[in-house]
Amino acid sequence: MADSAWPSEQLVVAAQRGDVDSIAALVSGSHPNVQRFAHSLCATPEDAEDAAQEALIILYRKIGMLRASGALASWMFRIVRNECLRRARTMMRGHPPLPDTAVDSAEDEALRRLDASRVAAAVAALPPDQRRVLIMRDVQGHSGRMVADALGLSTAAMKSRLHRARAAVRHTLRAATPDSPPGGKP
Repeated sequence: MADSAWPSEQLVVAAQRGDVDSIAALVSGSHPNVQRFAHSLCATPEDAEDAAQEALIILYRKIGMLRASGALASWMFRIVRNECLRRARTMMRGHPPLPDTAVDSAEDEALRRLDASRVAAAVAALPPDQRRVLIMRDVQGHSGRMVADALGLSTAAMKSRLHRARAAVRHTLRAATPDSPPGGKP
């Protein structure tokens, strides 16, 4: 496994003061971490390589703008994230929109809204501890570990609450659907 340590704070301070050798060492020492960030955030390996390179160029040019020498990792993470997002937006703009050949009828739109309100009502009916876990995990998209930490739960407890919440919502939606088969399985 590659060394994941960031360059020392003394090196960052020297680079901020404009020492050319320190800047070169800082860029070189940050490269593995920046590359790892990029590969975890960007859509394609090519975008990751480009984002990492762009981030290192920004580091080289703007190290003097870094306010706190201990914030190098978070600063670089933000730069890489922004570069990956910029590349994703550019890629989306480069593709023409799909032709809108199938237009939903007013009836379809009304049914979709009715379904959304049924799901919202089922979620609202959950006990607060299950509702919080379900919303954080499935609606807001937080990781399981992050949800568990935020709510002061073990990962196992968070998973248990999430499972119960999903099952309760599924049960409520099936019970409210008039044409659902007996036994609850579609």
